Amino acid sequence: MKILALDSSGLTASVAVIEDENLMGEYTMNYKKTHSQTLLPMLDELAKMIELDLQSIDAIAVAGGPGSFTGLRIGSATAKGLGLALNKPLIAVPTVDALAYNLFGTDKLICPIMDARRAQVYTGIYRFEDHKLIPLENQMAISVKELAEKLNTFEQEVIFLGDGVSVYRQLLDELLTVPHAYAPAHVNKQRAAAVGALGALYYKEGKFADAAAHQPEYLRKSQAEREREAAEKKAAITQEEP
Repeated sequence: MKILALDSSGLTASVAVIEDENLMGEYTMNYKKTHSQTLLPMLDELAKMIELDLQSIDAIAVAGGPGSFTGLRIGSATAKGLGLALNKPLIAVPTVDALAYNLFGTDKLICPIMDARRAQVYTGIYRFEDHKLIPLENQMAISVKELAEKLNTFEQEVIFLGDGVSVYRQLLDELLTVPHAYAPAHVNKQRAAAVGALGALYYKEGKFADAAAHQPEYLRKSQAEREREAAEKKAAITQEEP
């Protein structure tokens, strides 16, 4: 089984190809370029390096959200376009689950955090049991304070990873009463290899869909949508006033 995996849900853009138990190649960038500039060129370069015939893949795994609204749309559009052109199914892998899968096999709690702005994070709480990733709290958008309160109730050591660490590390250190650590650089951001590995498990379980049906999971409305709704509400109130 051969899986093409894409992740552009956060600051990092990543492309990988997994065949059975082997990572054939991975291209990951975390630099000052937009995903619209990098994702397809990265895929093209990776395909050349590993002599990939795109028709040979069985499915396309994509980070399905939450995350950056623009990044998710770029990843979704890329995956859908490839899926429709190649007639291959899509596997939507929850972004936070894939982040947690980077720490496969740890006996500690795993808490990925992505900066969701407005003093919130996209996060979840996980552990591995019998080498299987178990969500104790499914992915959600909450404040750092709420997250710390949840983690303190578990009374277990926790490992953090994700782009939210650099933003909220000091606050977490102040709020947490449980032992905690931060994942090192090689596993602390989104990796398409993790999306692909988890996607392969989903594929075996029949958790995939036609490319045309794929939609990202945003968990909350975008800033533009919130601002538009606020403006419409204000306009409606103004019209009602005598």
